[in-house]
Amino acid sequence: MKYLTKLLVVFCLSGFAETIQAQSSFPATGGVASGSGGTLSYTIGQIVYTAIPGSGGRLVQGAQVNYEISSVTSVKDESELFIEMSVYPVPSNGFVTLKVGNYDTENLSYRLFDMNGIILQNNKVEGNETRIHMGNLLPGTYFLKIVDRVLELKTFRIIKK
Repeated sequence: MKYLTKLLVVFCLSGFAETIQAQSSFPATGGVASGSGGTLSYTIGQIVYTAIPGSGGRLVQGAQVNYEISSVTSVKDESELFIEMSVYPVPSNGFVTLKVGNYDTENLSYRLFDMNGIILQNNKVEGNETRIHMGNLLPGTYFLKIVDRVLELKTFRIIKK
């Protein structure tokens, strides 16, 4: 009888141990959402993740993690960190307006690129509001880079209908 009891206990424990496994997840969906505050990568259906701290940062397992590399090449003064710039309307039919606030536009220029990195326009910014004509361009996605001499300040993504 003791032998049977021990065998039953061992059998139950070994069956229980097999059911204690790491949970695997198959997310239902996910994607990337963009807005005026930035871009967010997300997963729907992911219910568990683990963060492991280390000397060079932390490793997050089981969740999407955005990896961003940024570096400051040069800053003349603190005001450059708070440049007010906007481009509208996006999407565009024939033109966009670049609006610059709290920054000296004397040495500013803009460069309009296509998706292949080819410069389509390279002109000076004409003051606080500059109208950029895009009527001759095909519908698609373009990049507008704002430059102060050689310092790249900001890049906008423009969708042309």
